[in-house]
Amino acid sequence: MTDSASVPVGDSLDDFTLAPEKFAEVSVSGMVRHWARTRADDPAYIDTEGILSWSGYDRAADLVYAALVPEDGSDAPGSAAVYLPDTAGFHIALVGAYRAGVRVAAMGARSGPAEIAHIMSTAGARVLVTAPSIRGRSVGELLDDLESRGLGLDAVIIVDGTEIVSGHGPVVRREVDPSRAFGVDEISMLNSTSGTTGRPKLVTQTQRRWVAFAGVACRKGELDRDETIAAFVPAPFGFGLWTSHFLPALMGRPTLVMDRFDASVAISLMRDHGATVLACVSTQFRMMLHSEHPPLSEHTSLRVMYTGGEAVPTTEARRFEEITGARALQFYGSNETGAASATSIHDDDETRLATGGYLLPEMQVRVFDGGREIPGPGLRRGQPAVRGPLMSRGYWNDDAANAELFTDDGWILLGDVVEVDESDRLRVVGRIADLIIRGGKNISAVEVEDHVREHPAVAMVAAVGVPDPLFGERLCVVVTLRSGADDLSLPDLTTWLRDRGVTREYLPERLLVVDSLPTAPGGKIAKGEVRGLAEAATTDATATDATTTESGDL
Repeated sequence: MTDSASVPVGDSLDDFTLAPEKFAEVSVSGMVRHWARTRADDPAYIDTEGILSWSGYDRAADLVYAALVPEDGSDAPGSAAVYLPDTAGFHIALVGAYRAGVRVAAMGARSGPAEIAHIMSTAGARVLVTAPSIRGRSVGELLDDLESRGLGLDAVIIVDGTEIVSGHGPVVRREVDPSRAFGVDEISMLNSTSGTTGRPKLVTQTQRRWVAFAGVACRKGELDRDETIAAFVPAPFGFGLWTSHFLPALMGRPTLVMDRFDASVAISLMRDHGATVLACVSTQFRMMLHSEHPPLSEHTSLRVMYTGGEAVPTTEARRFEEITGARALQFYGSNETGAASATSIHDDDETRLATGGYLLPEMQVRVFDGGREIPGPGLRRGQPAVRGPLMSRGYWNDDAANAELFTDDGWILLGDVVEVDESDRLRVVGRIADLIIRGGKNISAVEVEDHVREHPAVAMVAAVGVPDPLFGERLCVVVTLRSGADDLSLPDLTTWLRDRGVTREYLPERLLVVDSLPTAPGGKIAKGEVRGLAEAATTDATATDATTTESGDL
């Protein structure tokens, strides 16, 4: 291992937006240390609770290092799980772990204990870095739940603001051994992703790929040295990583964050701190469009909005541009692949708002139809596969999942049907993967079905997404009941799932009970027909009132 803090990048470390390619060997840890020395009192992160300076960021990361690395010089744990809100504490924990050479398994703040236990077990993590409480659940309650699931922990580290507490009390800062730190090509982080094969898989992450991604974003948005970034995407996932973790550290600029998205608070933060760059999923900017107190029109300094994570609604994206004067930009790709295409501030309206943009020169893209590659150039329609410097190395300790993810010659397959036109613009026209995308969050239908199927009243289940004007899709489960089961209500089902520690995203928002599920000729459940049943029930006001719970929470 080697820390890249001392790698020279020319005359100055302040030029990432001008020449991001010079920063390929520079670590986030090194950049935070640099800004702590050169911009000590400047803001690094801003939220509703206050401001964290670069020197405070650096100091707190050293405390996490001290909590992870034994004072006697013995080996630190190989991995640690990080379960924190989307505030500065998450970034502090990551940088401290980078410095300690401890691989992080990161999970979203809405993860339930069942998902947390699965991720920690898969990652081999017996150290948990968390907060005193997250979304109303205390760390004590969480630990009791994990213990009941047979997960033994060696240590718990609490991040409370910028103070770090271990089992022995408050941690004291001490000298950091740079030889322990991760290099930019080492797998320093794992984050979860919802796929179609059941439980979450862990995507391998290196710093180099996200530094490269941030460089592409700077070029497409023509970011300069004076930006203030509003990053409201959940931090542990791909979109959130480059916008709230890598980009701010590389640019040395302040970033606005919040532990729980609220449209009115987001607009107020952007207005009060002069945000020029916004990163959000489509559902979030649509919520901001609907805000009245304060209205989005009060914010006038925004210049660029990076969005995506789900289908971007063209009409509302155009309205957002008209109200704010910002350019709405999007990438096409995934947590596993990075970006394959992107839009820029100079693209015409049709390209920028109605497509995933032009294929990136950094990435190679192939299109397959039933396993046969469609030759280019020219119009191509099918399943895309990508290869290049923005892609991950696949899933951690999961050969079966990697066999599905990669082609035999090392390209990553995406679960969509796309169309690439004669100009190399990419447009998504459908999905192969059995995913429900609610507010930018990928929800595995298979995993939801696995949870619901365990209910004693359920015989068969199919989980589908039904259209929703705000969230894009909502999660609906269509079930048949076991013999002797009189009925099943949505509140009863969600309470039962919640009591079992199921992550909130996997709690159904609609329930439809049917006598039988339609099947395809091969005997599998015909998801297209099931989706039709669910959509038909949703359009019936009586059925919707009887089977739906609504939530504006992301």
